[in-house]
Amino acid sequence: MSNRNGGGNLVVEMAPSAPSRGASIPGEVSRLSIDGTAAKRRTSLYIPQGMSIDAWRHLGRQIFIVTDASGWWLGDWLIYGQAQYPGRYKRAIAETSLDYQTLRNYAWVARQFSPARRRNKLSFQHHAEVASLSEAEQDKWLDEAERCSWSRNELRRQLKASRDPEHRTREVIHIQMNVIADQKRRWQEAAKSEELDLLAWMFNILDHAASRALETRQGVA
Repeated sequence: MSNRNGGGNLVVEMAPSAPSRGASIPGEVSRLSIDGTAAKRRTSLYIPQGMSIDAWRHLGRQIFIVTDASGWWLGDWLIYGQAQYPGRYKRAIAETSLDYQTLRNYAWVARQFSPARRRNKLSFQHHAEVASLSEAEQDKWLDEAERCSWSRNELRRQLKASRDPEHRTREVIHIQMNVIADQKRRWQEAAKSEELDLLAWMFNILDHAASRALETRQGVA
């Protein structure tokens, strides 16, 4: 993956994910670019006066596609580093000033979906919502999200509804926790930022943590 700024255009070349042993690398790469009519900097986007609404909408779509694709790119980038540079990739990441824990989340989602299973019509965040499920369940929910044109938040609501006791029979375990007020407030703020109530947010965090722990144990084994 590379960024090139020539003639005012941001061009991002997407090299294919590292192939499995024996697999061939396609001869071409897909290319995403942001229209050169807008001047791009790391901290700003200058849009010239008089841009038509169609051009403005097209520019927004380009920005969204590049932003969404970056989740997959970062995940695949970290997976490659883990495989190719064991013992050194963490240090390399530190030298780039990228946040390792955030990258781990990207990599975890990327591992759950081979490139062939990733849906172009759905965002990285759609995939993240179902990443902790089995492959069959992942495909079922992504198929439905694609068919019904669900947003990420709508997919999340549908998943939450499917876990409701009215929708399926399940064993209920009551857990009591004692937490300090500051902890509870921080958790509530984090849940609110993801448009979830506190309990649903806690379930998501625990599910993701359990999946990562099991993944790590299987990798060691």
